[in-house]
Amino acid sequence: MQQHPSSELLNNWLEMSNLQAKIEQRLEQALAEEANLSLNEFYVLYFLSLGDEKKMRLQQLQEGVGLSQSAMSRLVVRMEAPKCGALQRHLCEDDRRGVYTEMTEIGKDKLRRGIKAVENVLHSLSLPGELPKELSALLVRK
Repeated sequence: MQQHPSSELLNNWLEMSNLQAKIEQRLEQALAEEANLSLNEFYVLYFLSLGDEKKMRLQQLQEGVGLSQSAMSRLVVRMEAPKCGALQRHLCEDDRRGVYTEMTEIGKDKLRRGIKAVENVLHSLSLPGELPKELSALLVRK
């Protein structure tokens, strides 16, 4: 099939998008095996860990993780449920309508295992032949 003259930019974009999807798939698999987490659950715990008090309003988490309000709410409810137990909900003392979510000890343990799994996957991507050298260089910056 003949290539359209202006399609190089589009082809590069599609290749990068495909590469991102493959990396996310590897991260999902590693997180499921090592920490019993999805990638979005890992992101929730990671963003919570960045906060001073390890708790955030759902809206703050939503902005960091990049999910819709309803998707974030469903995700947090699942993570608060006894089956997962990684989060717990607190009412805001200043504003009783405000709700914070906080990481539990279970969540901290899942995050530790998740970080290790993610770092292992990202490190493996920096090996020769795994990624184009420009992308590989981004992963091994110090």
